[in-house]
Amino acid sequence: MTQKRGTMNKTDLIAATAQRSGATQKDTALILETALDTIVAALAAGEKVQLTGFGTFDTKERAQRTGRNLHTGALTQIPATTVAAFTPSQRLKDAVAHKE
Repeated sequence: MTQKRGTMNKTDLIAATAQRSGATQKDTALILETALDTIVAALAAGEKVQLTGFGTFDTKERAQRTGRNLHTGALTQIPATTVAAFTPSQRLKDAVAHKE
């Protein structure tokens, strides 16, 4: 049986992190925004961001491929692109699988 899960949004993450750290929500929000902006800038520059014990943010090249318009059925070419990717660490995988 699958357990129903809630969703933690950025506001919830800031509140929970501030509570756990003892920092203010304002300071926590600034740090989180800065960290996210830094990750985005690194990925945009082609860098990999590795957070030991959490996972690795990286980019991957997606090759050009043929797709289908679901409304018309017509085939179309989808151009090659670069996408963001995340690979979780073993520790994160184990925690999610309740192995810790």
